[in-house]
Amino acid sequence: MAHKIALNFEDGVTRVVECDEDELVMDAAFRAKINIPMDCRDGVCGTCKCKVEKGEFELGFYLEEAMTEDEAEDGYALTCQMTPKSDCVLSVPASSIACKTGAETVKGEVITVDALSSSSFTLRVKLAKPIEFLPGQYVNIGVPGTDRQRSYSFSSLPGGPEGSFLIRNLPGGTMSTWLGEKAQPGDTVELTGPMGAFYLRPIQRPQLWLAGGTGLAPFLAMLEKVAADGTDQPIRLYYAVTRGVDLVELDRVRALGAEIGNVEVVTILASQDEDHERKGFVTDHLSLEDFNGGETDVYLCGPPPMVEAVRHHMAALGVTPTSFHFEKFNPNETPAVAA
Repeated sequence: MAHKIALNFEDGVTRVVECDEDELVMDAAFRAKINIPMDCRDGVCGTCKCKVEKGEFELGFYLEEAMTEDEAEDGYALTCQMTPKSDCVLSVPASSIACKTGAETVKGEVITVDALSSSSFTLRVKLAKPIEFLPGQYVNIGVPGTDRQRSYSFSSLPGGPEGSFLIRNLPGGTMSTWLGEKAQPGDTVELTGPMGAFYLRPIQRPQLWLAGGTGLAPFLAMLEKVAADGTDQPIRLYYAVTRGVDLVELDRVRALGAEIGNVEVVTILASQDEDHERKGFVTDHLSLEDFNGGETDVYLCGPPPMVEAVRHHMAALGVTPTSFHFEKFNPNETPAVAA
């Protein structure tokens, strides 16, 4: 028996697809040429999470890192694990335009690999063809000589001849080992994307951006976009890292902020052993003022504990922002010795 699934996108567009009871909602949408943001298809990443506003359904396997117990109780579902038992209405946290953009694989040629610190690299790649993505989205990059892929957000503008990426250095990791020991200019890599529902929406109110470590990468792309387009809304960017040496790309952030004209950059160190104005975690420094009485868009990219800490902190403050977009990233590097 087929059920009707109404997909309500955040730009106001609604599409209705038919889905069999034993069919995954993601697959039914794909048949209708609708690409709900996804990555793993295994209930692991949480990228395809949508709010079920109406209807009955069942879920297959998923990890709590992909969808928390609270989110499940609030009616969220992973469309890669969701089979409908009635007609359903879903709110998709992406625009209809983004969901019409399918992932493709593009070859790239390494231009440079630079170690910015002991904890991070930048990778610049010349693309065989431009990749049209939304600032904040990511691609999967194949690790040469292996069957592994790793997900990295663009730190550059969409549609250009080059792509740049800010990558965490995980000692012993498959990609980190290749970047640190083997990668050479001219090497070929494959990039598959764009992917993800974490991207910059039209700016209509004050912005609060929270970056944890190399979670700065998508915000670099966003800053580049805002610098190109302009905005009259203020942007406050919190950049939280472990040590001072981890504050990479800070000059670039400040230069873009100066170009935009209304950007405040706040840096935080978790380490208590260094001299810095703000220490601790980002939640130690977020106040009601940052949320502008709820009239703000919040974007957060960082490790899962940071995302959950901010969610609980907002609840403790009793504030609900106009929108809250987040992306969790895990150190999914597998030690190269196990490859």
